[in-house]
Amino acid sequence: MKKRFFLAGIFVAILFGFHAKSQTAEVKYDETGCLYTSYNGLVMAGYQGWFAAQGDASDRGWHHYQKRGKFEPGYASIDFWPDVKEYPNTYKTAFQYADGENAAVYSPYDETSVDLHFKWMKDYGIDGVFMQRFLSEIKSEKGKRHFNKVLANALKSAKKHQRALCIMYDLSGSTSADMDILVNDWNELQQLFALFNNKENPTYLRHNGKPLLAIWGVGFNDNRRYTVADIQGLVEKVKGPTKKTSVLLGVPYYWRTMTKDTEPSELLHPLIKSVDVIMPWAVGRYNPATYATVSGNTLAGDVAWCKTNNVDYVPLVFPGFSWGNLKNSPSVYNQIPRLKGDFLWSQVAGAKQAGAQSLYVAMFDEVDEGTAIFKTRKEGELPLNGDGKFVGIEPDLDSDYYLWLTGQATHWFHGKKGYTVQKPVRKK
Repeated sequence: MKKRFFLAGIFVAILFGFHAKSQTAEVKYDETGCLYTSYNGLVMAGYQGWFAAQGDASDRGWHHYQKRGKFEPGYASIDFWPDVKEYPNTYKTAFQYADGENAAVYSPYDETSVDLHFKWMKDYGIDGVFMQRFLSEIKSEKGKRHFNKVLANALKSAKKHQRALCIMYDLSGSTSADMDILVNDWNELQQLFALFNNKENPTYLRHNGKPLLAIWGVGFNDNRRYTVADIQGLVEKVKGPTKKTSVLLGVPYYWRTMTKDTEPSELLHPLIKSVDVIMPWAVGRYNPATYATVSGNTLAGDVAWCKTNNVDYVPLVFPGFSWGNLKNSPSVYNQIPRLKGDFLWSQVAGAKQAGAQSLYVAMFDEVDEGTAIFKTRKEGELPLNGDGKFVGIEPDLDSDYYLWLTGQATHWFHGKKGYTVQKPVRKK
């Protein structure tokens, strides 16, 4: 009898081992204690982390949920509503469901909320996230305090759940004079959080043998108040004389041809050649009807250019887009429909076929513009919003469907067989 139990135990252990390996086969400590030594082969999402709730400890009110200082029916900046059933801490709002129950939201200022998000990443097999750090927000004391707390929460949970983490500065709203603020903040974070101490933060993402820093918003032609030359100087400063940091740049979708969304600067391509990775911004550049044509004229050429110039290329994919409440315009509710995941999977497959090794998913928690992949409420189960509405994921899908589908993309990019251009079917 003991032998039978022993053999059964071995069998269970083997099964468990295979399951664990299928989820984390790419996670291996190197000789320095680092778990993620390259972005190559990873599928990571952007993490806004900018929300706050009335009653949390941030003292920011309903930051990024509200519109014009209010968060009540008719005054919301979000289109999707987070599904908060699993959150330890939630905050009741003035919004109600049809049955009169008050709707609640979460705050990433709470450590438990961020920990739940990283648990989901592990549960569904997503490699990790880029923690957004908005330069325009960290210029204020309250904004910096918020993003430092969210980052502290994330670093702790990334270590606990063995998920990759990388800092990404968003330059939106910045000026040329703000570049030194970024440099000083970056240096401060390294000290404040022992950022590259592999014992403290073993999952901070490295690339080309160095800690990776991402800088988003380079080369766009939307009248930004900083220049490509400013970014050249910025990159030199964050790399330092010893080239201690690898750099990812978030660039416009048409960076290679320098058309449409891109500033035609003669400095842009030399700048791109000087960094380690680029990630073109694809949100809003195509929809389900135009994706094949747009990507067909773009992806393969981008990958080839980067290969020739020894720059790693990471395409962006997103599930859909909606910003009716943010723009106060009913015409842009579900502006780019999700089509039950068909749109997201077509981009995943397109990137794979073009030879991409990694993905950036926009975004993990972006409910303002409707690109969130985390658990959100479904159509038919949403709060009321005065003369407006909220947008839900498709009613016949589970609230975790886009986490699951992103996890399937991760498995494919990890080398698991059996995936094709056909969207995988989720077994009940």
